Amino acid sequence: MSAERDTIFALSSGRPPAAIAVIRISGPAARRALEATCGRVPQPRQATFARLIDPTSRELIDEALVLWFPGPRSETGEDMAELQVHGGRAILARLFDLLGSLKDFRPAQAGEFTRRAFLNGRLDLTEVEGLGDLINADTEAQRRQALRQFKGLLGERAESWRGRMIEALAQVEAAIDFVDEDDVPKDLIARACAIIGPLADEIGAALGGQGERLREGLVVAIVGPPNVGKSTLLNRLARREAAIVSPHAGTTRDVIEVHLDLAGFPIILRDTAGLREASDPVEQEGLRRAQRAMADADLVLWVMDPATVAKPEIAERSHPSAECWMVLNKTDLLSAAAVADAARLAGSHRLLTISAKTGEGTDALLQALGEFGEVFFTSTPGIVTRERHRVALREARQALEAALRLGPGGAEELIAEQIRVAARAMERLSGRIGVEDILDVIFRDFCIGK
Repeated sequence: MSAERDTIFALSSGRPPAAIAVIRISGPAARRALEATCGRVPQPRQATFARLIDPTSRELIDEALVLWFPGPRSETGEDMAELQVHGGRAILARLFDLLGSLKDFRPAQAGEFTRRAFLNGRLDLTEVEGLGDLINADTEAQRRQALRQFKGLLGERAESWRGRMIEALAQVEAAIDFVDEDDVPKDLIARACAIIGPLADEIGAALGGQGERLREGLVVAIVGPPNVGKSTLLNRLARREAAIVSPHAGTTRDVIEVHLDLAGFPIILRDTAGLREASDPVEQEGLRRAQRAMADADLVLWVMDPATVAKPEIAERSHPSAECWMVLNKTDLLSAAAVADAARLAGSHRLLTISAKTGEGTDALLQALGEFGEVFFTSTPGIVTRERHRVALREARQALEAALRLGPGGAEELIAEQIRVAARAMERLSGRIGVEDILDVIFRDFCIGK
């Protein structure tokens, strides 16, 4: 038997000890696992009480619920069984030893159940990726997006697009093959272009949105001169001592990262080294990383205190699309003149006043960050959640646009080839072709038992 035809088993529930543990079994010999442990195979898809017996010693191992899912109507598309047992370590060890002793049985690798579901056509690749994101979702917004992907949001649309491409391709090929036939319409290329024109626009619209950023988190960089309270602010917002706080300039050398869930949206806070001239090589590297964090951020918080109210270097250092807020720290030391100076320098940038030390104003800052995340993610919702999706869709759109530039009146063979290129891009997106080199990358982040 090849590795794909082995029968696999794994713990699919949480780490023991636990009240209940779920052992999943999948493969051509899954029926034999039930016969060996409980002496019978229950009715399909019905939870059945069973006494699990060691077939050699006839000793009772545990009392359990067992389920039987004959293929292809199972999650993996092949025969599956499930044992719901008490979640003690000794029980699980005994059952794993028993299953491992059966011929052609072996422990599952990470993500192998889902991989078999993909190989057996139960899931397409975008649904597999959605399942992985669903397992790893930390916030409510990430959960919603992952669930939509798992339920076929992108995969179904890609298949619909591919179907329309095939329809357009059929028109072009008819024009090529039956050019001399009198009963064949003469406007077949125009009909094909009428199909792929709106299709290219739809794919272009799908490339918008912030799906990838929602998976990873909105990046907020905390920057500014030394000793203005950047690390204190990070600790205050994180509600823990994530960064070392010191009165000495240059304490923060590396970028310190904290993940927050604000209003259901993932926010990544990055504390950076104070921006100043430095001769020390280590501090220079910290400054370089701070500037890179600022350039990569979606939102920049430029922190100042009453002694450093000066024109921020936001425009010169941040990403052109990033929004920038000025945060005036140490409210207990602020004079009306300092606030007025900060407001004047802020210009079009939002200005917030806080005390990172006492917490004054930080609740308002957190609320503002949550509102920013909601606007950021919901103003341009997207169905593209990975760079792989974006590459495939961009290639398809470019091929369709190339076909539109060629016809009507262009070379039919070249138009047909461009439509084929677009259709193949859709097939790669769903996993129909050319995905062998990325499967290991996708499944390596899955847990064993899924």
